[in-house]
Amino acid sequence: MSVGRHTGTETYTLQLLKALAELDVSDPMRVYLNAVRPPVTPLPGEPRCIPFPRLWTHVRLSAEIVQHRPSVLFVPAHVVPLVHPRSVVTIHDLGFLHVPEAHPPRQRRLLDLTTRWSVHAAQRVIAISELTARDLREQYRVPDSKIVVVHHGISDKFGPVASDEIESIRTHFDLPDRYVLAVGTVQPRKNYGRLAQAVAALNRRGNALTLVIAGKRGSLADQVLRDIAESGIGDRVRVLDYVEDRALPALYAGAAVFCQPSLYEGFGLPVIEAMACGAPVVASSSSSLPEVCGDAALLVDPLDSDAFASGIARVLDDSVLRAELVDRGRIRSTAFTWQSCAEKTLRVLRTVRDG
Repeated sequence: MSVGRHTGTETYTLQLLKALAELDVSDPMRVYLNAVRPPVTPLPGEPRCIPFPRLWTHVRLSAEIVQHRPSVLFVPAHVVPLVHPRSVVTIHDLGFLHVPEAHPPRQRRLLDLTTRWSVHAAQRVIAISELTARDLREQYRVPDSKIVVVHHGISDKFGPVASDEIESIRTHFDLPDRYVLAVGTVQPRKNYGRLAQAVAALNRRGNALTLVIAGKRGSLADQVLRDIAESGIGDRVRVLDYVEDRALPALYAGAAVFCQPSLYEGFGLPVIEAMACGAPVVASSSSSLPEVCGDAALLVDPLDSDAFASGIARVLDDSVLRAELVDRGRIRSTAFTWQSCAEKTLRVLRTVRDG
């Protein structure tokens, strides 16, 4: 793995490493890093820092495996190296197949090729949701016996936030008292253009809402920003770029509504983080989000901006519904822990090692 700003797969890798390090296990482990130093400590085993500028997985990691072959290799993000022992790979989603327009053609072809290779090269495939497991069976004919579903967890830092911390974050980012929040990389799959249309429609009806988007720019981000600009929302939108993890709990807690409007998600970690911090959630009814949210969110059609506007309005106007969503969300968030993720992942690795 490499070090940088953490999006979904990087968060998964780092949190899983931390959780594995906290387990009381005797299994010898080695952690391969495309970095000059470990990004977190402690690690669940010996760090092996082998930085390499390009094709790290297939060239540098393959060379390392030839020299020092492990009994089992765990790849936390999609790509099994060309040279590999018995392996386990985590597949986060197949969004590039479901929303192809959200990916440049070259990237889409590469994702398809590497995913196809990895799921057939590995002895076990960890899917982060039942949806991803179904996609693997249907799209790549991966046998059910080879797939294990292991949900993400959330960090302990996501929970109730003091009012002074919320006010401090509002001041830091110059945010109003009432804002609709979305968190995630700025890319077409996140569907931020329709969310902006929904908030713009609510403001035309007399609401004073600001849309706040926290996420670094991803593929085709300029297209997304144009969609937002053309939505009619005017100056009532703030795109904060990447927000550090330490600031996220208060940002979630201060939101009038948290929205996850995605066209496709393999899991949708921000919805659980938002629930843990006490934000009511309105989410897309597509992909894995109904599975992850359960009954703790208001689910709406992601292709219908009016449906999103109605959902947000219901949460703002109905105090009973809002309280119910907050309470259900806090309970729902407790079902997802990195300790559980680490324990289940370790069982898969041991099964492959001993098989």
